[in-house]
Amino acid sequence: MKLKFVLSLLAVLSLFGAAAHAQEGPKIDVFVGYSYLQANPGVRGSDSFHLHGGTASVNYNLKSWLSAVADFGGYNQGRVPFTRNSGTLGTYLFGPRVSYRHFGKLTPFGQVLFGAAHANPQVFGTRNSENAFAMAVGGGVDYQLFRHIAIRPIEGDYLLTRFRVGTLVSRQTENNARISTGFVFRF
Repeated sequence: MKLKFVLSLLAVLSLFGAAAHAQEGPKIDVFVGYSYLQANPGVRGSDSFHLHGGTASVNYNLKSWLSAVADFGGYNQGRVPFTRNSGTLGTYLFGPRVSYRHFGKLTPFGQVLFGAAHANPQVFGTRNSENAFAMAVGGGVDYQLFRHIAIRPIEGDYLLTRFRVGTLVSRQTENNARISTGFVFRF
């Protein structure tokens, strides 16, 4: 059983290596930038609020049009409205990205990412630090400035999180919006 697993893993890795070798353009893109998160706690009587922070992502280009993405974000709210509390939110998301690299210096892309979110006290109604399911669906555009540097003027994502509300056992869906901008370094 272990031998079959190892052989299957080696076969898949060799296919990724062949795809990466045959492609044109960068193999790895690293994005670093600012993010604005419009949070919607989804709890009655609780207004939406905003958080500021940063996002970093690494994508490995499997083909000129397909990438595997790891996206990490950290956001801070100095004071949650109508409370005396503050909090932070972190996201850890992974998934595929589809890019269209035939617009000259412009590269539009779309992505679907899945992972986890971590909230510290009083963000989304949590009372303690908590982990929850997270999903982001969105896209953006990169503009190539130099051979290895691009700017991402905008990336917009719908960010879904599912935190437990207060002392309740059930989870609440939070429908959030995330907008990012920054620089892309290509290797």
